[in-house]
Amino acid sequence: MAATLADVAARAGVSTATVSRVLNGNYPVSAVTRERVHRALGELEYVVNGPARALAAATSEVIGVIVNDVSDPFFSIQASGTQWEAASADLLAVICNTAGSPSDELKYISMLLRQRVRGMVLTGGSREEPEHVRAIAKLLGQALSAGTRVVMCGRPAPPGVDVPCVTFDNEGGARTLTRHVLSVGHTRIGYIAGPPGNTTTTARLAGHRQAVQEQGLDDTVVLHGDFSRASGFDAALELLRTSPDLTAIVAGNDLMALGVIAALRQRGVRVPEDISVAGFDDLPAAVDVVPALTTVRLPLDQGARRAGRIASGTEAVTSLSRLWMPAELMVRESVSAPA
Repeated sequence: MAATLADVAARAGVSTATVSRVLNGNYPVSAVTRERVHRALGELEYVVNGPARALAAATSEVIGVIVNDVSDPFFSIQASGTQWEAASADLLAVICNTAGSPSDELKYISMLLRQRVRGMVLTGGSREEPEHVRAIAKLLGQALSAGTRVVMCGRPAPPGVDVPCVTFDNEGGARTLTRHVLSVGHTRIGYIAGPPGNTTTTARLAGHRQAVQEQGLDDTVVLHGDFSRASGFDAALELLRTSPDLTAIVAGNDLMALGVIAALRQRGVRVPEDISVAGFDDLPAAVDVVPALTTVRLPLDQGARRAGRIASGTEAVTSLSRLWMPAELMVRESVSAPA
């Protein structure tokens, strides 16, 4: 039996009027209440019942793109590539910025489903908490049932959800990068990872550790940031304080690496003469910083464009397609042999 508005209200512990306000977005509702309502909507599969089920076959001319932070070049490149392919197919791309909030990710997916979007692209790393993974799986299952094309770009599909995945070689790229740092003579390396519980963080840290273990070295000093420049800056200062013997710092992405270089410059530490620095992603700023950043290049635009074509329906693939995007080591001036 299809869930009703009253069922959702009862599950969320609110009134039916509050559920309507959340659905329509026409009246202020607290963030805590919105999250409870959206969780109830997902648990009861409300978005694929009632009028939405009857209209499931009538998709709109919209592609939804879920990003973590559109101001981050990593995500803006992917959003731009996907939008370009949607526009080429005469479709409108709607960019949904989650700001790293798992509840906002669920909220935006639910909202896109209510708009009966033609396709949906989920970019970047995904949260690894089991409850969130189950909630995402349920929503994506509803999307597929409603005829929406779903593509994962840079993140794995939840267990039991068979959708095309554009897969970047985060683990292999990180392994190759750390092997390079080790090959020029560094044995005391600090690593600044992304946020814990994130699939991209986990893959890149695993690749780094594999390279270190291959050399028979003890595990490196690991701190976590949030992939922002500011977190790289703060982590570098902490590493200088707690591990003054380090000769190299590897960051989990370029933005954090740029923060590391700024922090070292502030403390009068030369790069690479005193400490070598490496990043990941090869964002445009990587070649402009002084010294130019040794990093790993991911084909972000190429991968995003392919995801956009699949979501738009202009490129046909099977639901189980795993579209591999290789990583490439970019050796530049920020890494050299230790003094």
